[in-house]
Amino acid sequence: MKTKSKIMGFSKFFVLPFFASIMLHNYIVIHALENAEIVIGFTEDERNALLALKDGLRSTFLDDQWQSFDCFDHWYGVNCSDNRVVGVTLENLDIYGEIKLDAFFNLTSLSVLSFKNNSLSGELMDFSRNIDLTYLDLSNNHFNGVISPSLVDLVLLQSLNLQDNRLSGAIPWFDQSSLKELNLSNNNLSGPIPDTKKLQSFNSSSYDHNLFLCGPPSSTPCSFTSPATNNSGKPEKSGIVVILIIVNILGLLVLLFLLLLFYKKNKQLNQKIIEKKEKDEEKAVEEVEVETSSKMMDRHENGGKEDEGKLEFVDGVAEFELGDLMKASAESLGKGNFGNTYRARLEDGRNVIVKRLRDLKPLSNDEFMKMMKEIAAQKHPNLTPILAYYFSKNEKLLVQKFITNGNLFNHIHGGRGTTDRIPFRWSARLAVARGVARALEYLHMSPNSQSQTLVPHGNLKSSNVLIDENNMVLVSDYGFTSIISNTIAVQRMFAFKSPEFLTSKRVSKKSDVWSYGSLVMELLTGRLSVQSAPQDENAVDLCNWVHRAVREEWTAEIFDLEIMGQRSATHGMLKLLQLAVRCCDKSPEKRPEMSEVVREVESIKIPNADSESEEDMSGDGDRSLTDDSMSATPSR
Repeated sequence: MKTKSKIMGFSKFFVLPFFASIMLHNYIVIHALENAEIVIGFTEDERNALLALKDGLRSTFLDDQWQSFDCFDHWYGVNCSDNRVVGVTLENLDIYGEIKLDAFFNLTSLSVLSFKNNSLSGELMDFSRNIDLTYLDLSNNHFNGVISPSLVDLVLLQSLNLQDNRLSGAIPWFDQSSLKELNLSNNNLSGPIPDTKKLQSFNSSSYDHNLFLCGPPSSTPCSFTSPATNNSGKPEKSGIVVILIIVNILGLLVLLFLLLLFYKKNKQLNQKIIEKKEKDEEKAVEEVEVETSSKMMDRHENGGKEDEGKLEFVDGVAEFELGDLMKASAESLGKGNFGNTYRARLEDGRNVIVKRLRDLKPLSNDEFMKMMKEIAAQKHPNLTPILAYYFSKNEKLLVQKFITNGNLFNHIHGGRGTTDRIPFRWSARLAVARGVARALEYLHMSPNSQSQTLVPHGNLKSSNVLIDENNMVLVSDYGFTSIISNTIAVQRMFAFKSPEFLTSKRVSKKSDVWSYGSLVMELLTGRLSVQSAPQDENAVDLCNWVHRAVREEWTAEIFDLEIMGQRSATHGMLKLLQLAVRCCDKSPEKRPEMSEVVREVESIKIPNADSESEEDMSGDGDRSLTDDSMSATPSR
């Protein structure tokens, strides 16, 4: 407890200001965007300026979006207020090209400008006429040259982010009191950091990874000569000042080290507290659900009327009763997007999976039964079969066959770095890609899918792909978009994370194709997908990550090391990756149909088991993929 008190006390003086700066940044961005209220129209000069900006960029997306005359007609990323353009936000769009120095001269009311995470190049623009600019983010591009001196005169500038570019030269003498956030890291800046009150107020992270930058608050001291002495042999005052500066820098470094140490300790402590709280909450939920199940069983056994109904079996033959299910020993398998899932062991020794459905649309008994019949009618060797379903006022159950070999997520990521890890070979991964493609093709072509209001699957991800005792690939949780509430679907279902939903609030069969591309990238890279594991700090957006790897020509780092050793599979891996890139295209119209996907995946040959074993034993797989071995479009 004493240690915890010390940690919490230290965090009060050092860690809380760190978090306060982050909150202040968020407030600046949100406040700037909230002030950018959208109304009809903008001036002809501003429209011409935006069209000229678009003409200098290579982006088919903007070519399609920026066409109408009025800002009100949804020019993507453009915000207007009082008939003037006040915000331009074009982030994560893979935009190429250069922006002219005077590109924003006619946008005199511009307050927010962000082009972060693109591939823009050239020198920074002249912002001398954008006196209202408060938020500027050009990070993660390829801008070069010096930082524009015009930024020094922007007295309202609150946030400036220029990190991860190729900027060079000295840092201008920023000293405007409005500046609350600054990041110039990962550039080629040089010389001493100007000794202005404002620049000295930011910590070293604002200047990190600039090889020739020196002076406080960076950790690199500037070079200096030995202190001069006077006639008496004593150091001059200037030399003493230099020594004091060095001592202060060293003291600052020690302080930063201690701060980092205490921050990590405090973070670990908080993490343990959060984990304990989550475990307690999960335990409480399980106890409540066990109690609810017991009450339901009691009502059933006592002939209660509140939960009238019976299990509806898909094949029409009742294999067991609801009472048998309620009396079965149950093991919780976790909480999914649509409710808690249990493994129930019946008295005859069979195991079944029971999903207690939650967050459904307000459906009547007849509506629920009709929807479930349509879902259960989807029968294919690569779909998880539904055994039965149940509806009452307080319970909606879905009963499925128990699949023994677990889900794809655990096959890809489980046991990484341990001796218990069973290698997930290329042939098995290709078999998964084939099985999932066949299942989606069937769902997209099936007449039953036409009656569903959204997409045939809608939630394809690695945890919803199962592998049975015969290594058959089975896709589960299909068709739930017809019974889950729209609000929950938007929050939790994978298809609603697609680019088209983020921009136009629409999903379709092509959203399933995008989900398939993301799944294949997870198969090939072995990396955690942010969609499959949103809470994991190591998870990445695989579509953007792979696109960037291809664009910047470090394709050899894409593939999972577990399959890189299989030289005979290299051609197949590249071909499958090319297909995944096409499936993840930001434009739904450019993605292939699932029937075309199936043909391409089927054309990839699976290596025989003997060749795989020999290559694994050799341990000298060919990792020398060339820059020309991969492109964003498949070879013909």
